Amino acid sequence: MNIIVCIKQVPDTAEVKINPETNTLVREGVPSIINPYDLHALEAALQIREQTGGKVSVITMGPPQAENVLREAVSMGADEVRLISDRAFAGSDTWATSYTLYKAIKKINYDIILCGKQAIDGDTAQVGPEVAEFLNIPHIAYVRKIDELASGTIRVQRLMDDGYDVVESSLPVLLTVVKEINTPRFPSLKGKMAAKKAVITKMDMRAIGAEEENVGLKGSPTQVRNIFAPQLKSDRRMLQGSVEEQVTALVKELRGLKCVLS
Repeated sequence: MNIIVCIKQVPDTAEVKINPETNTLVREGVPSIINPYDLHALEAALQIREQTGGKVSVITMGPPQAENVLREAVSMGADEVRLISDRAFAGSDTWATSYTLYKAIKKINYDIILCGKQAIDGDTAQVGPEVAEFLNIPHIAYVRKIDELASGTIRVQRLMDDGYDVVESSLPVLLTVVKEINTPRFPSLKGKMAAKKAVITKMDMRAIGAEEENVGLKGSPTQVRNIFAPQLKSDRRMLQGSVEEQVTALVKELRGLKCVLS
């Protein structure tokens, strides 16, 4: 079983900064981590390999410093890692990012592609399904459990607001997973040693066969007009007392703000 895991290097959420001129996140000098949802995707891939054998390949699209998250993936057990990096990719929206990943994935053999449900810096949850559409393969989002993996088919539970659906698909397939699917393992000492020596395959725009007009800002149908960090407000007050006292106080506050109470 050949499994590809798409991961993303994201800034630590406590350290997010925004460039007011370019309306993009400032990544230089900011601590970065593997997108938390992608850790669950990697753990799911490792568990599938343990059950069926095969290989786990991890890819990420990003700047050169994204090598750090790839080495972390090796320390957890990934077999091979690839960095998709080129200055031409800068400023990619979800469509251009998905296109770039699609071109890279076409160079790799795969049966299953795993992604986290979304990245914590963008929160769009679009890239995984878009990659599947580019590849013209089935995709199942919000997977909370893999029930069965047989020859050529997979059956999973898809998380819904009021429970879950049981969905079966043929392979190859792309899954985006939620945190309920597992608890990611910690890197082992042996894994950390292997990570230091790991060979990272680097692929630029030419290596993946991408067209310049489809990547980066030039290839992005959407453009960010403005982005800002919300201002912290200090005019909040904690209500004290019993539940009844707190409700009475809340109603009084809302009436003072002239809110309509039904």
